[in-house]
Amino acid sequence: MSQISQEIQKLEEKANLIRQDIIKMLVEAGSGHSAGPLGMADVFTALYFHILNHDPKNPNWSERDRLILSNGHICPIRYAAMAHAGYFPVSELKTLRKLGSRLQGHPHRTALPGVETTSGPLGSGLSQATGLALAGRIDNAEWKVICLMSDGEQDEGNTWEAAMLAAKLKLHNLTALIDRNNIQIDGFTEDIMPLENLRAKYEAFNWHVIEIDGHNFEQIITAFGEAKAIFEKPTLIIAHTTPGKGVDFMENKFEWHGKPPNKEEAELALKQLRSAGG
Repeated sequence: MSQISQEIQKLEEKANLIRQDIIKMLVEAGSGHSAGPLGMADVFTALYFHILNHDPKNPNWSERDRLILSNGHICPIRYAAMAHAGYFPVSELKTLRKLGSRLQGHPHRTALPGVETTSGPLGSGLSQATGLALAGRIDNAEWKVICLMSDGEQDEGNTWEAAMLAAKLKLHNLTALIDRNNIQIDGFTEDIMPLENLRAKYEAFNWHVIEIDGHNFEQIITAFGEAKAIFEKPTLIIAHTTPGKGVDFMENKFEWHGKPPNKEEAELALKQLRSAGG
């Protein structure tokens, strides 16, 4: 097995463990979102264990890349990835959404070191990321800004205002990624508010656009590498993902957007994930 293949295998194994922790967190909390966190586990694993320039032991390191999570409701995956990366003990994951926990239902900037922004209202993240990228350029900083968004929040006008400004300013230090899982809380995106042709829309706003399989580690890593080589405009990665990835009764079911598994469902989900993990 080549070194690259070994690295990808390690990432796949880590993502599987992180998915298991997401299930454990949600059933313990009794509330929260299932589909999006499971669907984005591969992207977050690639970020925290291969792509991001960061230091879990020094979360406020000035040269760190800034990761902005716009769709804050999928925070269980961010928390799980951060814990596995060493920001805090994995055992703390079971405090999700509990009174006094640092792991709130939407990320809170001052509650948990390593979280850059407080997120909750959808559509705000790209504006925040644009401001950070502009600040980085003014300071001649080498760090990058990565903004993760849902496809449903492309319904928000604020997102497109930020897309226009980032392109006007040619913020090549900004990479955005849309979780294109085709669901939102009320149904399928193309039924609620059609988004296609999403690629053509961002290209018309003068963004460099890359489309990938959001569960293929090689494509994820290659896409972020390509983004670093673009110097005249911001980059958007459209990551096609399966909501509820790894749990067959959750996959592609919009009903799992905003609900956790019960105890029996969690046991079945964990059985499937453990089996897939070998």
